[in-house]
Amino acid sequence: MKGLTSDYQLTLPAMLRRAEALYGPKEIVTRRPDKSFHRYTYADFVRRAKKLAVALGELGLEKSDRVATLAWNNHQHLEAYFGVPCAGLVLHTINPRLSADDLAYIIDHAGDRVLLIDETMVKLLASFRDRVDLDHIYVLSADGSAPEGLESYEELLSGADEERFEYPDFAEDDAAAMCYTSGTTGRPKGALYSHRAICLHSMASAMTDMLGIAERDVVMPIVPMFHVNAWGLPFTSTLVGAKQVLPGPHLDPESLLENLANEKVTITAGVPTIFFGILNKLDENPGAYQLSSLRAMIIGGSAAPEGMIRAFAERHGLHVLHAWGMTETTPLGSVCHVSSQLDDAPEDERYRVRAKQGIPGAFIEVRARGDEGFAAWDGESMGELEVRGPWVSGAYFNTEEGTDKFTEDGWFRTGDIVTIDENGYVEIQDRTKDLIKSGGEWISSVALENSLMSHDAVAEAAVIAVPEEQWGERPLGVVVLKEGAETTEEDLISHLAAHHPKWSLPDAIEFVDEIPHTATGKALKMALRERYKDYTPAER
Repeated sequence: MKGLTSDYQLTLPAMLRRAEALYGPKEIVTRRPDKSFHRYTYADFVRRAKKLAVALGELGLEKSDRVATLAWNNHQHLEAYFGVPCAGLVLHTINPRLSADDLAYIIDHAGDRVLLIDETMVKLLASFRDRVDLDHIYVLSADGSAPEGLESYEELLSGADEERFEYPDFAEDDAAAMCYTSGTTGRPKGALYSHRAICLHSMASAMTDMLGIAERDVVMPIVPMFHVNAWGLPFTSTLVGAKQVLPGPHLDPESLLENLANEKVTITAGVPTIFFGILNKLDENPGAYQLSSLRAMIIGGSAAPEGMIRAFAERHGLHVLHAWGMTETTPLGSVCHVSSQLDDAPEDERYRVRAKQGIPGAFIEVRARGDEGFAAWDGESMGELEVRGPWVSGAYFNTEEGTDKFTEDGWFRTGDIVTIDENGYVEIQDRTKDLIKSGGEWISSVALENSLMSHDAVAEAAVIAVPEEQWGERPLGVVVLKEGAETTEEDLISHLAAHHPKWSLPDAIEFVDEIPHTATGKALKMALRERYKDYTPAER
């Protein structure tokens, strides 16, 4: 026997229809390339998203054809987030920080037919244009212009009749959007998201014990809209009708702090690197920015160190909300709120918990697979994190590569080595490829990095394994100091010794001007391991 509920499909057209009916006067703000502001309403946004859907339909594209974007967080990109899927097409956001080879490969592999490109990224075209087959390239520009040989997005919209748009009735398992992994191991691989996955992800994200986004919020995603759909924030914000503030290409601390203060942002989100810059600017100018409206800074992409969480809270009264996810999880997997079970815990313990990756989101299930079966939920037993849920990938797009990431019983193998405690809090100890095995014992590079970055003089740190004859591998710390700060190798190792056993401490610390990063802002440890593959402390 089946239930007698109506057959209502969870789709992005339904989400857009809700925004049109309920949130017309709400504001959407964009910081343009010249740092001026573009302001319009949800009603304007819906009208233009409809026009985009009509215009794309008139190009001769067929259902599920891919429309790519190379663009910052702006109102035109937001229009594509809804206009493309509402035309029955697949939105394919591409990270412009990838190499030209990867950009060409991704566009070709995805079979993109149309590219929407930000005016600030047009120069990128020269590096890959002759290697891809695109029907149309439209430029998203503030004044509606386009360089010679390219087409104008604004002209595309101006020629479309909004009245020709009809809300389509798609199946909820139809493809709506696509993102590719950053390709740190092998070629980039595509995660293909259904309408249902995005809708459920958006609803779950809005839950109080997840990101807690509501209509009265002002949301500024610093995480780019080309990075796993800005963690779903544009979709979730549109679902609930929150005011959206889109920072454009200006991700420097001063511009971001101006936006946070002037627009009275309540929720923002980004990677630790961005927030280290914001923290340093606040430390330099205490009281310079009025941030009393800001109730949550969502930090993910890589671990938020406990020292950063403490610094924001104790020096500036700002709350960090730690989250974890992946391209393959659309991306939100877990969020770290301190549960009522820890209400009476000491403050130090509560801070330690807040630095974990948190509790799985609604309908997300987790387990950790060790060498001898599944790890106990005791906060100590380690294993590779496996997840499943309604917005977790079940395969990669159009490739056999990476099939080993999906288990026979329907779980995704994340590559993260974790512990899970008795309350369900997940804590990443390392990536499978980044763990350091020294003398038969595992050393967590993440734990050492977090401790290094709690030192007042350290701006950024990475810890890698270097070969060592006696122990097999030993940890090496690579550190970038804050501007004007000074410290020594001995001081940093002494700082680590207060929190870690002696055998796990780095044999040496290398001071560098910068640490290489992946296209998504994480430390590129593969490059560091190559740089120091023949390293021994005695050779320094």
